[in-house]
Amino acid sequence: MIIVKTTEEIELMRESALIVSKTLGMLASEVKPGVTTLQLDALAETFIRDHGAVPGFLGLYDFPNSLCMSPNAQIVHGIPNNTPLEEGDIISIDCGAFKNDFHGDHAYTFEVGEVAPETKKLLDVTKASLYVGIREFKAGNRVGDVGYAIQKFTEDHGYGVVRELVGHGLGRKMHEDPEMPNYGKRGRGKKFVEGMVVAIEPMTNLGTHRIKQLKDGWTILTADGKPSAHFEHDIALVNGKPELLSTFKYIYEALGIESNEEDEFRQVKI
Repeated sequence: MIIVKTTEEIELMRESALIVSKTLGMLASEVKPGVTTLQLDALAETFIRDHGAVPGFLGLYDFPNSLCMSPNAQIVHGIPNNTPLEEGDIISIDCGAFKNDFHGDHAYTFEVGEVAPETKKLLDVTKASLYVGIREFKAGNRVGDVGYAIQKFTEDHGYGVVRELVGHGLGRKMHEDPEMPNYGKRGRGKKFVEGMVVAIEPMTNLGTHRIKQLKDGWTILTADGKPSAHFEHDIALVNGKPELLSTFKYIYEALGIESNEEDEFRQVKI
């Protein structure tokens, strides 16, 4: 069942989403060769709590940490550890924050130093596919319209679209209806309604779309060992249009990147 949010609830969700955005922005300056994902995890937990929230992932389904940290061939749900990041790595950081009874949840894949051109292109295409999908989150459309748009865009570039892991509704629970696959057929699935809030999160592999899971019960990685990228935003359906609750602005400020990619999805200035 889709849980529609009021205007007031959407504003509370924006607060939670922006705490995640600011956490990722803080981490952007810390992602560098030699740092461990456990160190980054500790920084994030402190930052989230200092901003009046609690880590949304810590203890969720018994997950042991505040961040899902997935380097290189890991797609999602990687557990932070003491292995230092190396020059040329990529690292997907998925973060959640819970405040005012609502969750924020989004992700960004960072470059560690200079990465290979083919890997950089994977990141660029995956992030672009996120906005391709968000454009389809509008009144009159359905879940399949978003999935189809993301799938066509990424597969046209020759990449594998992960099937087993999907986006989702978001609210008082981290995972609500509807599921938001990154593949599908136009006109299929649940219809979007005013006041919905979803997390759209393309997960794209440089090679095959097939996956495997480590024995830790959490870490998902590509079946062929090639890199994977993951980007995620929280979006509300407001006045029939997609409105971003999260932002990559703080990441870009930390990294010195200029971008207007979010402008078309901003009805409220942050």
